[in-house]
Amino acid sequence: MLGMPGAFGLWVPGAGFVLARAAGGEAEILTLAVRPPARRRGLGGALLAGALAGAVARGAAAMFLEVAAGNAAARALYAGQGFVEVGRRRRYYPDGSDALVLRRVLTGPPAGK
Repeated sequence: MLGMPGAFGLWVPGAGFVLARAAGGEAEILTLAVRPPARRRGLGGALLAGALAGAVARGAAAMFLEVAAGNAAARALYAGQGFVEVGRRRRYYPDGSDALVLRRVLTGPPAGK
């Protein structure tokens, strides 16, 4: 994934990582993962903040991501960082669950703040 044009990432060895890419004034989170023993300690939020900063540094005005509709923990993390739902992909995941498409404007304060 890091070989794609505009791709970048942050990695905390043994704990978690985020991969993102920026192109054409927009950015997207490709994946964000935190190992179970490192969860609930702020690492997910720190990785997300780093990806947002990386997107801004690359000229992006908005960040997008997809999250499973049933993933309450991830949805709370993203909502806390100002992401709002802008779409839904029905039966997107192999188990048939939906993906929510979230967006955050990167210029000015986060939505809802």
